[in-house]
Amino acid sequence: MENEKRVVKGRVVLMKKGVLDFHDIKANVLDRVHEFLGNGVSLQLISSTTSTPDPEGNGLRGKRGKESYLKRWISKISSLTKATDTEFSITFEWDHEMMGVPGAFIIRNYHHSQFYLKTLTIQDIPGHAPLHFLCNSWVYPVHRYTSPRLFFANKAYIPSETPEALRKFREEELSSLRGKGVGKLEEWDRVYDYAYYNDLGTPDNGFEYARPVLGGSQQFPYPRRGRTGRQHTKKDPKTESRLLLLNLNVYVPRDEQFGHIKFSDFLAYSLKSIAQVVLPEIRSLCNKTINEFDSFEDVLAIYEGSLQLPTGPVLNKIRQLIPYEILKELVRNDGEKFLKFPVPDVIKEMLAGVNPVIIRHLQEFPPASKLDPKLYGDQNSSIRAHHIQNSLDGLIIEEALQNNKLYILDHHDALMPYISRINSTNTKTYATRTLLFLQDDGTLKPLAIELSLPHPQGEQYGAVSKVFTPAKEGVASSVWQLAKAYASVNDSGYHQLVSHWLYTHAVIEPFIIATNRQLSVLHPIHKLLQPHFRDTMHINALARHTLINADGLLEKTVFPGKFALEMSAVIYKNWVFGEQALPADLLKRGMAVQDSSCPHGLKLVIEDYPFAVDGLEIWDAIESWVSEYCNFYYPSDDMVEKDTEIQSWWEEVRVEGHGDLKDRTWWLEMKTRVELIQSCTIIIWIASAFHAAVNFGQYPYAGYLPNRPTVSRRFMPEPGTPEYAELESNPDLAFLKTITAQFQTLLGVSLIEVLSRHSTEEVYLGQRDTPDWTFDAEPLKAFERFAQKLIQIEKNITERNNDKRLKNRNGPVKVPYTLLYPNTSDYTREGGLSGKGIPNSISI
Repeated sequence: MENEKRVVKGRVVLMKKGVLDFHDIKANVLDRVHEFLGNGVSLQLISSTTSTPDPEGNGLRGKRGKESYLKRWISKISSLTKATDTEFSITFEWDHEMMGVPGAFIIRNYHHSQFYLKTLTIQDIPGHAPLHFLCNSWVYPVHRYTSPRLFFANKAYIPSETPEALRKFREEELSSLRGKGVGKLEEWDRVYDYAYYNDLGTPDNGFEYARPVLGGSQQFPYPRRGRTGRQHTKKDPKTESRLLLLNLNVYVPRDEQFGHIKFSDFLAYSLKSIAQVVLPEIRSLCNKTINEFDSFEDVLAIYEGSLQLPTGPVLNKIRQLIPYEILKELVRNDGEKFLKFPVPDVIKEMLAGVNPVIIRHLQEFPPASKLDPKLYGDQNSSIRAHHIQNSLDGLIIEEALQNNKLYILDHHDALMPYISRINSTNTKTYATRTLLFLQDDGTLKPLAIELSLPHPQGEQYGAVSKVFTPAKEGVASSVWQLAKAYASVNDSGYHQLVSHWLYTHAVIEPFIIATNRQLSVLHPIHKLLQPHFRDTMHINALARHTLINADGLLEKTVFPGKFALEMSAVIYKNWVFGEQALPADLLKRGMAVQDSSCPHGLKLVIEDYPFAVDGLEIWDAIESWVSEYCNFYYPSDDMVEKDTEIQSWWEEVRVEGHGDLKDRTWWLEMKTRVELIQSCTIIIWIASAFHAAVNFGQYPYAGYLPNRPTVSRRFMPEPGTPEYAELESNPDLAFLKTITAQFQTLLGVSLIEVLSRHSTEEVYLGQRDTPDWTFDAEPLKAFERFAQKLIQIEKNITERNNDKRLKNRNGPVKVPYTLLYPNTSDYTREGGLSGKGIPNSISI
């Protein structure tokens, strides 16, 4: 009986490192040899309730039990070709009367290869429910670490309530995650640290591949990225060297990397992106006029599979560039062929499409510019009453303004400072303003499009603008189609660079870094936010590696080209954290007014605004969940202000993560529960619903590039020129020669198809990857209420999409707006181009 009293049993679930999957046969063989010679993995429990003096005199530490070892490592059969879960039983010597309740454990890996530790569960502590330790972390061999790997039970504590026995362990774990701030980081490092965006260019390859450092200056401010510590280039000591294109091992902390299934999906759906590596060979596949579509039938052909997997020299070239194991993953496993694109669901909407977050209510006419007239002269709009008066359904302009009838899609001020430089390349484009009229049926009709260029004598002399209005017949109709194309080019580029990349991917990364550096895994806010950070650092690192880098996919496929990221840095100057809240954003754009009688305290000026209608329901659900959660752990405002980790976290977000904007007066002080709730709600909204709204509709809504071109290559034809004559005689060909070229189209459609796919292992809003994510019962109940609210929102969205009176929800081709459909009740978790579902995080 005495013996039984001193024994508790546990269950460990981990994922061994496979042999072929990870290309590390030597380490796996050594592991097997090592198992015959001794014990390979040990666990040592730490008490949360009984302490012993720290050997170095630094207070108290929880008592440690004896090391226990995982047995039968070799006999536990696991796949040699892929990583699978393996379960071990383990027995600890632990006298609970003397040692108390375990609150943490140390694990030591004496093998030569890493493994992925999922959970430890302890069943036999009298008077306690099973203790769950949710680990979800890669554990490398002991010689890779300067301090022991330690995991805590899934009980949340604010710092002041942390058991004395665990405080030193909590502090030391955070310290290890911060690192030393110097040196190159290796795959086993767990360091979260900051760096500028100084890894986009390759100046050693020539001047044309150099890019400015983004961040650390008032000229080009930028959110911080995760530090990698690679050496700097020879020609520019401020620029960090880059890895070879096919080396995807860009450092992020190992636990931030994609899981096995996710990475396989990502590789499989990224096949077309290798086209940039074999560009000459791919171009040889394009028949007729080199790099041009000769007709719209040629465009449609790429969706019908006319371009098959290349053979002969092209395939040999691909095999030379890509290892066979990766090539196997790249060959599409869903039956689709190389460069065969699914037919997209085409829709043209500013209220429910891929970028419904820019349109604003026009409250002055003509539209005014906010650009500095000392630098840019007169940039106010040249649209006048005579351009639009006959299209206002009998209203005069003043009446249209008063009746909330006029709206604008305005890209003028954001783009005008860069138009001259952009047009010095092969791109030929304009800064645009598009005026729209709200009709009685709730839909918008375009009134006029203004195309503007800087004055030929210099930007300081203002803009040279032309205004175009709708036409249905003759060459005027073709001119109007081109005007819409130029406006679409602006919106496509702004969407990808700003609405999508900058305002979700880039701005969230500093919050991820600060959270891991300053909030312990024991902290309730860490537990709240962590699911919304999954995979983001890795997808951002891969984006810097292949997408937003010099001559990368983004520069090849959107109109700003090599000025793309630099332009986004200038736009970042106007980013305001509080305005990322959906209600604040709608009020700022004039798309809503405050009205306490309405469900959300807001009244939309366009009632059928699908993004806003669905979004406000999602926002309220998130805010309610976060409020319940935070109020459980913080009964008073005083507790927020005295929480040392929260205060360090928020200070670091402001001073380090978004350091170029640290002096802005709009930062919250983080002294009250309201400020904590607001901040966490905004973070979750950006990472989940907002990203879903601007990302997963890219292929369904923009996959047919003639409908939403990303580049323009010629200016609007002038009467009397050969280009104008061609527009009169063959408008289709003239249009295709103006917009995105053939090869750019293939790259662009490839990119947005990959970005629009849900992973098969996605975890959606209202879901957690395990039901035991916290020990505390009240937060679990609150989370269940949150999930139920989302299920009701799904029903509401379905009902609205079926309401034929709401014309903006389906568009002209009857595609329902489902980007903010949570997908909580869809437990099949199907991946692919579903066009619906809100993942917890920015994971693609």
